[in-house]
Amino acid sequence: MDNSALERRIGYRFVRPELLQQALTHRSHSAPHNERLEFLGDGVLNCVVANELYQAFSALKEGELSRLRAHLVRQESLHLVAQQLKLGDFLLLGEGEIKSGGFNRPSILADTLEALFGAAFLDGGFDGAQTVIRHLLKAQIDTLDPKQHGKDAKTQLQELLQGRHMTLPTYSVVATEGAAHSQMFEVECLIEPFQVRTIGRGTSRRLAEQEAATLALQKIQP
Repeated sequence: MDNSALERRIGYRFVRPELLQQALTHRSHSAPHNERLEFLGDGVLNCVVANELYQAFSALKEGELSRLRAHLVRQESLHLVAQQLKLGDFLLLGEGEIKSGGFNRPSILADTLEALFGAAFLDGGFDGAQTVIRHLLKAQIDTLDPKQHGKDAKTQLQELLQGRHMTLPTYSVVATEGAAHSQMFEVECLIEPFQVRTIGRGTSRRLAEQEAATLALQKIQP
């Protein structure tokens, strides 16, 4: 599979292209798959983002920096980056995942992005991983508002509605898929005053609620 287009998008060319291929391989497809690379990439991502925030926001305290980092490395943020990359076009999935829409699933895309960071680390060391992460997250870091983005989407949505003296949103699970060890949740966020209804998906109810809240914010904010 030719991944040169993806390499151009991430701003990094792999010396060992087999690492990139592994990062794009879901466990449902074949081995070696990307789960170990995902573990490694998660750690590298947190380290690089911590350094970027430390350098960019010299006046912020430890707790504020931690909240900003959590915002940048959460599944919703990584899913957005993966969508912008059209990462789903390069995934290697098993037949079952293909049929169930795995190419667009937030958890799979976010996990694959972390695996890509892990692969870049093994290929080019810390500098290689840092190059990729900086390239992909620069726009988000540059536009961070410490007063807002240290808060998760549910908190932002609640505060927005409270500020307007409106009824708070309600969240309810509308569907679950998969076995107990690999469930996918669909959660509805309903905001009656705006007649807004959004559906979030995630590997936990919490993640699905956050995605639904994110989508709701996009609909009601000017």
